[in-house]
Amino acid sequence: MIRWALVALVVGIFGTPADGVAQATRERLDNGLTILVRENAVAPVVAVSLLVTMGTRWEEPSNAGISNFVHAVMVRGTAKRSGAQLAEAIAALGGKISATGEVDYSEIRASALSRFWRELLGFTAELALEPKLAPGEVGGERDWLVGRIQKRRDSAPARAFDEFFATLYGAHPYALQVLGTPQSLGRIDHLAVSGHVAAAEVLAEARRLFGRLERGGSFTEPLRPAPVNPGTRRAFEQPAQQAQILVGGIAPSLDHPDHAAVKVLSTILGGGMAGRLFVELRDKRGLAYTASAYYDPVREPGALVLYLGTTPQNATKAEEALLQEVERVRTEPVGANELSRAKGYLLGRYAMDRRTNERLAWYLAFYEVEGVGQDYAERYRRAVEAVASADVLRVARQYLGTLTTVVLRPR
Repeated sequence: MIRWALVALVVGIFGTPADGVAQATRERLDNGLTILVRENAVAPVVAVSLLVTMGTRWEEPSNAGISNFVHAVMVRGTAKRSGAQLAEAIAALGGKISATGEVDYSEIRASALSRFWRELLGFTAELALEPKLAPGEVGGERDWLVGRIQKRRDSAPARAFDEFFATLYGAHPYALQVLGTPQSLGRIDHLAVSGHVAAAEVLAEARRLFGRLERGGSFTEPLRPAPVNPGTRRAFEQPAQQAQILVGGIAPSLDHPDHAAVKVLSTILGGGMAGRLFVELRDKRGLAYTASAYYDPVREPGALVLYLGTTPQNATKAEEALLQEVERVRTEPVGANELSRAKGYLLGRYAMDRRTNERLAWYLAFYEVEGVGQDYAERYRRAVEAVASADVLRVARQYLGTLTTVVLRPR
């Protein structure tokens, strides 16, 4: 049995102009629920993102995947209607609804035509507050998720990333898979869960729907083991067409002063077809099919990952060349043109990702649940623009100084 932690439940919200300038109306209910509403008189679509602090960060190996499992079962029906009936009702509004567990949060996400915002908010509340969680649904959902876990393990890139995070983080919960494992899911036998809109109207409706929810009890963040970043190299075999090479280390959290500089560093190395890994290792030397870098924002220490997909015959040369690029970025200052390009690419993608109401709703809720404040987007933009060549060199030396490597080769 589990209980939803209602410590930082967020409803995040509806529409905004494309430039993201409009401010969100914010209200915190007595039960702790935070409501954010952002109006847009032009957008024809309304989006709702309801986030709760429940995710992999609070899990252990014995119950890994339970956050995602709860949300997967939730969408199979409520006390009032089946999952199919709920999906049909929202489809009639021109929308959709889904629920999933992630690393730092779990989410119910819904969208519809803006004139149906009241109905959409009602369906979201119904799913969040009155899920059926029928015992008969548990076994079927578990079997489906176990199948997904096996498919992920059979996928060479997915398996390589899972092994990399498990090696990099050690006993820290970020090492766990969001989907869980067949063993952890096998321990679950039942579950229990304690646009064009006017902000004032939405707030009133949200108070009515969610105000009856009881305040969650006091909650203390558990002490978590620090990520290990052992600086080791692991190689293993699996049937596959390509070799997978991952190299990286522990990186700053979302609210760390170095976050923007490491984002720029990641973009210089793997920012699209102009990134160094793509240009040097793929275009010029033909050592990889795929060359990229990843650094996703999380609440606790993140990971900077450099990734290559290549032929088995080129695996050794590709790994050596990748390490040479790491050494180059740690020893040679980045030129002004390359730095400017990387910052422009990074901020351009960030702006494009925030153009739809669905993504804007998610960003509003995500920044709230991560505790960085609703002005984070503007602070982040200014921080990226302020990154200098010396900053890139400094963070490259710091965060790429101890490298953990995972290599998957075909048998």
